[in-house]
Amino acid sequence: MTVSGKNMRQLLLGEILARNSRKFPRKTALVWPGGSVSYGKMNERVNALCQGLKHLGVKKGDKVALLLTNSPEILEGCFAAFKIGALAVPLNFRLAGKEIEYILIQSEASVLILDGEFAETIQALRSNVPGIRGYIAVGPPSFSGMKDYEGVIRENPPDEPVVDLSDDDDALILYTAGTTGRPKGAVLTHKNFMINGLNWVMEYHTRFEDKWLCIPPLYHSAALGYSVTHFYVGATIYLEKAFDPEGILKTVQQEKITTLFLVPAMWIRLLQEKNLEACDRSSLRVLNTGAAIMPIEVKNQLLQNFPNAGIYDCFGQTEMSPAVTLLRAEDALRKQGSVGQALACVEIRVVNDDDQDVPMGEVGEAIYRGPNVMKGYYKNPEATEEAMRGGWFHSGDLVRQDEEKYFYVVDRKKDMIISGGENIYPAEVEEVLYRHPDILEAAVFGIPDEQWGESVKATVVLKPGKKLNAEEVIDHCKQYLASYKKPKSVDFLDALPRNPAGKVLKTVLREKYWAKRDRKI
Repeated sequence: MTVSGKNMRQLLLGEILARNSRKFPRKTALVWPGGSVSYGKMNERVNALCQGLKHLGVKKGDKVALLLTNSPEILEGCFAAFKIGALAVPLNFRLAGKEIEYILIQSEASVLILDGEFAETIQALRSNVPGIRGYIAVGPPSFSGMKDYEGVIRENPPDEPVVDLSDDDDALILYTAGTTGRPKGAVLTHKNFMINGLNWVMEYHTRFEDKWLCIPPLYHSAALGYSVTHFYVGATIYLEKAFDPEGILKTVQQEKITTLFLVPAMWIRLLQEKNLEACDRSSLRVLNTGAAIMPIEVKNQLLQNFPNAGIYDCFGQTEMSPAVTLLRAEDALRKQGSVGQALACVEIRVVNDDDQDVPMGEVGEAIYRGPNVMKGYYKNPEATEEAMRGGWFHSGDLVRQDEEKYFYVVDRKKDMIISGGENIYPAEVEEVLYRHPDILEAAVFGIPDEQWGESVKATVVLKPGKKLNAEEVIDHCKQYLASYKKPKSVDFLDALPRNPAGKVLKTVLREKYWAKRDRKI
């Protein structure tokens, strides 16, 4: 096997797996229902997939899209792309067909690796994405020209690829919804994602013996980034496709899981599981959360039920690879509502509209600088220039900081809704509502939801003489949007409230729903 000495000196994602296969080839890397794989075997499988991708014409700088649920294949696919200098493009498998089609076209993907369960969706849009030269299916191929994933691995040698790579080379395009309704692809380099992984290794004290039960989908930057963290130290990752509280507790007890990462809505549901007290939870040491503020009452319950563990609140966004702050376990109760302090290698300023620092304690926009900041938005120089003006990434999040430099999120980015850990942008839903021939005006915003944190509320003004009910509006949205993005409820108004400039006053619309909810940070 030939290994590039230059590559070994770089912060390259693919080298993590190659190094582990040399240092401890028999250590278990991944476990999933019905199977497991060692670092040595996983590296061989990834290398064989590298050769298969190269036979399909994939070269440095090309894009490999991945439409996969939590499985060994999504991580193998990502690392194969990393090793040959291609860009992995993980896709949200919950998206509607047209949403997937847009990303495949915009990213200029040349190969798509997909779960067989999504083959029907892809078959329907194949003719619209001629740029894709090859399809690889996990499971039996279902249409002409599609290759079998395991067949590709069997047919190719496990030779380590030799590609001239720098840690400033692109590694990923992760799509994040934009306020214009079209998703933007954040281009992240090997160094970006590696630095984030190292930050988390230090903060969580991640170690060789750790066992992480991965529940959040690996197309998310947080779950994918946390995988890099655990791979970096040679820990073991347990993969689950869905959130199943009873199954989680069973796995924690049987496998002696040490780390669990869930969004607040999931933690709340887990605490309600009837078998919680009967489960041996003593192995857990890290309770990780993010995507929304964890209520203090929930933290208290978690500490009571998981006495050997600490709670860590992480905050960030995809463009930052993704983390910028962490509230450490020792501060979980002392700094209520805080998202913690800046991570190593991350600089944070709180500024006004003129990018001038605001006084301590005052609210301003959080802007960031550091080696984990994305390179830019793919094929979107205008958005990149706007976000990166002055050499700092402008988050759009309104925050304040206290005298100890702990940060508190005051308002979410633009009008973003976070429901069950998923980011939903109102403009995208509004665009779909306006397609309905009977709708004159529409405004979308988040309202409190006991289970999911927030749910999508649509307010609609109908054209004169037209009639619709809430169910018809929701069914219309189902045709164009992922299920979690559609409105859960609809209000019909005679007119939307607006300011003198004509802008819809969503604060007025939200007010009656949030008035009784304590939103203090």
